[in-house]
Amino acid sequence: MSVGIASAVDSFATAELETFPPGPHDVVVAVGASGICASDHSVLAGHLPFGLPLALGHELAGRVVEVGTDVSRVRVGDRVVGASIPACGRCWWCRRHLKYLCSQTPAIWATPRYRTDDGRAVSAFCGLGSFAETATVHELSVVPVGTDLPDEQLALIGCGVVTGAGAVFNTARVSPGDEIAVVGAGAVGLAVIQAAAVAGASRIVAIEPVPAKRRLAADLGATDVLDPAVTDDLVATVRDLTAGRGVDAAFEAAGRVDTTLAAYRMTRAAGTVVAVGAAEATAVLDLGAWEHVSSGRNFTSAVYGSADIDVDFPLLVRLAEAGRLNLERLVSTRIGLSAADITAAFADTESVRTVILP
Repeated sequence: MSVGIASAVDSFATAELETFPPGPHDVVVAVGASGICASDHSVLAGHLPFGLPLALGHELAGRVVEVGTDVSRVRVGDRVVGASIPACGRCWWCRRHLKYLCSQTPAIWATPRYRTDDGRAVSAFCGLGSFAETATVHELSVVPVGTDLPDEQLALIGCGVVTGAGAVFNTARVSPGDEIAVVGAGAVGLAVIQAAAVAGASRIVAIEPVPAKRRLAADLGATDVLDPAVTDDLVATVRDLTAGRGVDAAFEAAGRVDTTLAAYRMTRAAGTVVAVGAAEATAVLDLGAWEHVSSGRNFTSAVYGSADIDVDFPLLVRLAEAGRLNLERLVSTRIGLSAADITAAFADTESVRTVILP
């Protein structure tokens, strides 16, 4: 089967791989759509600590075509969204409503799903490996959804949308009237913006260098848009917009250290700073201890939007069906399953989300 794999750092190709047969708790999904996320490129570039070779792709929507003997979560014919972080519902973390830290995740991620011609085992990124025509995954890695929304929209729920919207609903718990800032208006940042509007934020400041993304941010709910290339002092500008206090919550969705520090400093005292984007694993955040202690800010991260996938995926589907979340406008480009198209998508900084339709 043709699968998109990172065989080494900065080496991507589609290759014919042999698929391991599904185990008792595995399901086989016919992939309807797979989003191309910045995290896939970060793995390829060696910025995230995942072993190679690795089948890339972790934003998945499709239909179940085969189930293992002990599968109880889904049935053949179900439409499903892939969960980048599976949740068993039974471990210490899951029982404490921290499903995004499920103890089963490492083992599911590490399970070999393919074999190369020379016999090397290949795991699937986040246990999904959705740059493929079909994906064999653990049943905990999929959530059944009953909806007529197209796969290309549903796929984005599995990572970008749940991460961004969950950061608003679950991590920061934005309340009506809050003022927020979002650094980065890609798919994740635009999900933050839309969710903040749903939550009733009174001011939503979007900071984004790409003009088309700034326009889209305004269309999807941002009340103010700033171009960092022409704004002399982003922190001062955001504070000026909020009577000098700073925003109640700032979300860093670009995955960079400098923008994380900017988000921190544009947040008011006792406000909430949420690191949403994944910076390079070896990057170090240089934040003064006194600056942090004296401000009372809540500095946290949104691991997978602090999501309960069995609650949040259906919620996001309902919001999209009701027109409160516009998933259609997050899809910028549609491509096939070819190495040339996917490689070009990795280099594309203008698109919000490129989706593979295998």
